[in-house]
Amino acid sequence: MDVLVFIGRILFAALFLGSAVGHLTQTKAMAGYASSRGVPAAVPATFGSGLLLLLGGLSVLLGVWADLGALLLVVFLVPTALLMHAFWKETEPQAKQMEMVQFNKDMALAGAALMLLAFFAYAGGDLGLTLTGPLFDLG
Repeated sequence: MDVLVFIGRILFAALFLGSAVGHLTQTKAMAGYASSRGVPAAVPATFGSGLLLLLGGLSVLLGVWADLGALLLVVFLVPTALLMHAFWKETEPQAKQMEMVQFNKDMALAGAALMLLAFFAYAGGDLGLTLTGPLFDLG
C-alpha cells in the first residue's frame, strides 16, 4: 500500500507543482487574467496562491506534514473555483460550460485534498514513504 499511496501523491502533487511554477514565474501575466475575473489585489493574490500551490504540493509529494499540505491545497482550490470560475455569471453558453468544467474540477480536487487531509491525519504515521508524520491528529 505504501507504494500505491506514494505513486498517488506524485500524480496528485504534479498538477499543483506545475501550476506553482506558472504562478511564480509568470505572476504579472496571470495576475492580469485574475484581475479580469474580479480578483482584488491580483498580483499579490497570484503570488500568494503560487506559494500555496508550491508548499502544499511539496508537502504532499514529500510526505512532510502531508495533512497540512492537503489543507493548503484546499485553501487554494475553493476560492479559486469561486472567484475564477464563476460559471453562473457567464451568459455565453460555451464560456459558461468551460467555466463550469473548471469549477467542478477545482471542487473535485478540493474534495480529494480533504480526503488526503483526513487520510494522513488519521493514518499518516503508518503509511511509510513519508518524511514526517501528520501535523493534525484525527485518530
